[in-house]
Amino acid sequence: MIELFKIGFLTVSFTDIIDILIVTFIIYKLYVLLNRTIAAQIFIGLMIILFLSFIAQAVNLKVLSWLLRFVTDVWVIAFVILFQPEIRRLLVIVARNPFFRMFVKSESLQSASIITEAAFDLSQRQHGALMVIVKSTGIRGYVETGEIMNAKLSAALLESIFFPRSPMHDGAVVINKDTIEAARCTLPLSITTRVNGESLGMRHRAGLGISEQADVISVIVSEETGSISVAEDGQLYKGLSKEALRNKLSKAFKVPTTKGWRRLIEQYIKEK
Repeated sequence: MIELFKIGFLTVSFTDIIDILIVTFIIYKLYVLLNRTIAAQIFIGLMIILFLSFIAQAVNLKVLSWLLRFVTDVWVIAFVILFQPEIRRLLVIVARNPFFRMFVKSESLQSASIITEAAFDLSQRQHGALMVIVKSTGIRGYVETGEIMNAKLSAALLESIFFPRSPMHDGAVVINKDTIEAARCTLPLSITTRVNGESLGMRHRAGLGISEQADVISVIVSEETGSISVAEDGQLYKGLSKEALRNKLSKAFKVPTTKGWRRLIEQYIKEK
C-alpha cells in the first residue's frame, strides 16, 4: 500500500483516496434520490451521526464512541424501516437498467397483441379499464389486494372483467406473462394530479402510481372518453391509437437479440 501523505495521525494512501471517492459517489447518489422528500432530512442526520462516530473513534473518546456505536448498531434496521419507499425506488431503477434487463425474460409479443385488442374493444365501448403488465419483477403485494385468478390471458376474459356490471370491473388487473394473476387490485396513487394541464382521475393516477414504484407498464382506458393511455417509468402517454399501443407494448416486451442488446447498451452508455 503506497502512502501518499499524512495528516496528523492519519495516513492516506492511494487506496484510501479511491475508497473515499466511491463512498462519496454513493452518498451523493443517495442524496439525489432522496432529495425533496422527508427522508432527505433523516438521511442528513444519519450522515452526521456517522461522521461524529468516526471522529470520536479517531480521537479515542470512549464514552461518546460507545454511545454513537450503539446508535449505528440499529442504523441498518432504522434505514430499512424509514427508507422503505426510497429503497424500493432505488431497486426499481436498478432493475430498469438495460444491463440487468438483459438477464430477465420479457413478455411475449402474442400477449401484447391480446392486450391491445382488448384495450381497443373496451375503448370502443367506453368501458373503463386498468391493466398492469409485469415486465421483470412481480408485484405480489398488490396482487394479494385483489381476487386471485391465475387464468390464461385472453381478450374475451379481459373484456368480461371490465364490463361495467361485472363485480370485478373496479380496480386493476395484473398480467404476468400470459396469465391474468388477479383482478380488482388496489394500486398506489401517484402524487401527480395533472399532466399537460389536464386533471387526472383515480384510474390514471393509480396506473401512473404503480409505474413509479415497480417495473411495469399500465394500460388505462378512460370511461369518460374511451381514450387509451399508457404509464411507464413514471411517465403518462395519453391518446394512443391502436397501432401506437401495439407498438409500445411490443417494444416494451420484445426480447432483443445479442446485437440488439449491444445496440441498447451502447445507446445507454451514450445517454449517460
